[in-house]
Amino acid sequence: MSRQSYNLAFVFPGQGSQSVGMLTGLADCYPEVKHTFERASDTLGIDLWSIAAEDTHNQLDQTHNTQPVMLAAGVAVWNVWCKLSSVRPAWMAGHSLGEYTALVCSEAMSFEDGIRLVAARGRLMQEAVPEGVGAMAAILGLDDHLVVNVCAEVAGSEVVSAVNFNTPGQVVIAGNAAAVERAMVAAKKIGAKRAMPIPVSVPSHCALMQPAAEKLAEYLLNTHIDTPKMTLIHNVDVASHSAPDVIKNALKEQLYKPVRWVDTIRFMHDQGVTCFVECGPGKILLGLNKRIAKDSEHLALYDPETLDKLLGHFNG
Repeated sequence: MSRQSYNLAFVFPGQGSQSVGMLTGLADCYPEVKHTFERASDTLGIDLWSIAAEDTHNQLDQTHNTQPVMLAAGVAVWNVWCKLSSVRPAWMAGHSLGEYTALVCSEAMSFEDGIRLVAARGRLMQEAVPEGVGAMAAILGLDDHLVVNVCAEVAGSEVVSAVNFNTPGQVVIAGNAAAVERAMVAAKKIGAKRAMPIPVSVPSHCALMQPAAEKLAEYLLNTHIDTPKMTLIHNVDVASHSAPDVIKNALKEQLYKPVRWVDTIRFMHDQGVTCFVECGPGKILLGLNKRIAKDSEHLALYDPETLDKLLGHFNG
């Protein structure tokens, strides 16, 4: 029988955490990993494990592949955890795409529906903005409001806005490529420590994604969603929702509105969460979360070593 820990949150990574060979160590030890990928592959008719483990045809970083691969990866790690431990988090969240993983793991959405939905999401995002038209960049060392102001000042007739509030002093911007370049230059002029382009083909979470969001809403109409079993905090409004229609609207708005990650982690921390576990490939969120909730415990779960450490932490 599982037991819910009210001071524990599991958070799930999004696009950008993928890497060739991810989860192979865990898959060698636990058949649940490949079984989860097989279910995803059967749903889409694509060999997602081959893409994740080998990527011989350079498919992993194609958005329409990355998104279902990352959802399958996060769910696979969760399935291993649930097999080996009775401990369950009371709280969940996911960074951008990771929010879909959280919905599946909280039993608000079936795994197959989640896989189909994120595959469509990735395709719609790529179709909304032709490659080369959009861009994203990370601005380091400026207060949030200064980044927001810079974007507004240089946008002109184009789109550029702050889209990921990742940590204090780290904000990602997105929009038309030329406008993003102008914002990078302007940010440096007013004291940004760094302004770095991010190698992506899609400018996520900005107004350029609104056409994709409208089409995604049509897919969401035909997707069954239940109330999450854990308290799930959404990116767009830093709130939990139980009504399916409200959850669907949050997912639609998430495509063209900012990811408020700092607020999300702070909110859960303020509600009494003292331990955050990143569940899925990599440890990008681990690094972000340490800078947001400095007095909390932060752990990652993605390979046999981190799994053993986490099991020891809760069983010790």
